Amino acid sequence: MANKIGAESDQELDSQDNEQIGSESGLQPETTLDVEPTVKDKPPSRLKRFLRACGKKYEQQQEFCSKYRKNIYRIVLIILLTGYFCMVIAACVLNFTRALGLLVLTLLAIFFYLWDMLIAKYEAKIGEKFASWCGFFNRQGSLFKILLYTAIIVFIILWLALDTAREGANQLISFVGLLLFVILLFIFSKYPEKVKWRTVFWGIGLQFIFGLLILRTKAGFTAFEWMGIQVQIFLNYTDAGSRFLFGEAYTNHFFAFKVLPIVIFFSTVISILYYLGFIQWLILKIGWIMQISMNTTPAESLVAAGNIFVGQTESPLLIRPYIEALTRSELHSVMTSGFATIAGSVLGAYISFGVPAPHLLTASVMSAPAALAVSKLFWPETEIPRISTKSNIKLDRGEAMNIIEAACLGAFTSVALVANIAVNLIAFLALLAFLNAVLSWLGNMFNEPGLSFELICSYVFMPVAFMMGVDWNDSFMVGELIGVKTFFNEFVAYERLTVLINKRIEGKLEYVDGTKQYLSVRSEAIVTYALCGFANFGSVGIVIGGLSSLAPSRLRDIASVSVRALIAGTVASFMTACIAGILYKSPTDALIACPIFLTNSFNTSSLPVKSPHFIECCMDLFKKLKLELRQTNWIGHLLSLGRTLVGSVKIH
Repeated sequence: MANKIGAESDQELDSQDNEQIGSESGLQPETTLDVEPTVKDKPPSRLKRFLRACGKKYEQQQEFCSKYRKNIYRIVLIILLTGYFCMVIAACVLNFTRALGLLVLTLLAIFFYLWDMLIAKYEAKIGEKFASWCGFFNRQGSLFKILLYTAIIVFIILWLALDTAREGANQLISFVGLLLFVILLFIFSKYPEKVKWRTVFWGIGLQFIFGLLILRTKAGFTAFEWMGIQVQIFLNYTDAGSRFLFGEAYTNHFFAFKVLPIVIFFSTVISILYYLGFIQWLILKIGWIMQISMNTTPAESLVAAGNIFVGQTESPLLIRPYIEALTRSELHSVMTSGFATIAGSVLGAYISFGVPAPHLLTASVMSAPAALAVSKLFWPETEIPRISTKSNIKLDRGEAMNIIEAACLGAFTSVALVANIAVNLIAFLALLAFLNAVLSWLGNMFNEPGLSFELICSYVFMPVAFMMGVDWNDSFMVGELIGVKTFFNEFVAYERLTVLINKRIEGKLEYVDGTKQYLSVRSEAIVTYALCGFANFGSVGIVIGGLSSLAPSRLRDIASVSVRALIAGTVASFMTACIAGILYKSPTDALIACPIFLTNSFNTSSLPVKSPHFIECCMDLFKKLKLELRQTNWIGHLLSLGRTLVGSVKIH
């Protein structure tokens, strides 16, 4: 111990001596000896000095960028946008037809950008305006309401009278059918006294507005027709994968190797768009429009908007955290929206069948407000919704971490969907064949060997088809398609519709032994809308299973509203078909309508060959081509005229 204390005292004395020596050396620096610097005392090399200078410069630049980050971002964005717009203008100048797609996408991007700016700034004010207008209307006396309703009814009657005089009585039949569906839904409503007619009228009104813009305006119809062509071109890229995997002869098995791969490709694209946030952004926009106009809750509005793009089991995932808190009326609305619409992934499959793409795209948009209107008429709200503001709902961007994973997840998800479609088609077609055999066996006992499930459906659903505005001669075939869709699925129904469409296009005989072989163009359009939905008995189990897995405690409520939701979804599709029947105009262009009429005139004895319509059709066709001969190359159009007449007039 003494040794340790002595050692510590010696160290203290040594340190004091060193400090004193150091201070003395500081007072007399000139007496210090020049000693060669050690390695540590060497000055830094040029490389180190350069790196230190670069580090300082980098820090200064980083500080400058962080300070003026917004300005730099704006300058770079302006430069890039200027270059992009110059590219678009140059492309349009070089070849406008080829650059049309790029121009349309650019204009849409500008429109939605301005839309976002306006909505972000005035969203609350717009909602308040709608609420104030509705409050003002509710505060008015009964006389004001009677006058307003009378004016609306008079306007509708006048419009229908003029339209019927110009287009025929079919539009009037479709309007009566629409009224009949609304009346029947009201009679069998769960709570008729609780119906909020604003939701119903606005839903039908939005349907009518969408249909009017698309079916009655040349710009709208041309836009959707162009969009349908682009979708078909886009879907054809699936052939690259099918050809690589199955060989050049893949079209020999059309459905398995041509149609089902489209479902995989479209599902992958939807998954990528979902990861990028585009689907959520578009759903919020459409859902907001329906919410403020129809006065529906955010949850059911978002699901209805989501069903335009995704399926009936995927759309509830948009509101997964809130399903437990939904009222029974909201659950009914969610299920009805799924039954009344189709998924974007199978939309491509139906287009590949040959079903007109513009009508399918239009039906997908029109069915969303129809589903909300019908659901709130058939099961009105009697409780207080817990989710009442849009800010309560947040849409996630899925589970994918990057765009590659999003594409893979989309492809993996489609495997179950493709398998489900394939096995259901095998099972249902086999079951249908067996059922027809049994019915034919029973009918043969009573000298009716032609008895079949399709024949029964044609008689059961024929009145429904006729009330939608379908031609009387076509109503039995349309009723058959509706029955097949309801009891089996829409895939089988659309496949049979494609067969009928191809018969008309190929110019087959319209009547064989007094039996009509295919539909008119108008009937094809109406039935396309009527079949556009997942409302069939097989889908009930799918929806109950999907929703109950997300909210197990609501299983009893989900099961209790399922049958009503199935009926409501079916009627919503029928109402969309009625709107289409009111607004649809059969093609009157000579180059479209006349070849069809001439073909029918020479291929069947049911249509008179010598008729005013026949002569007028030939004259219109001649005048149309004569006018074009003057404007463009007369040789090419002369050949076109010859091909048209030879293809149309098939002399026995």
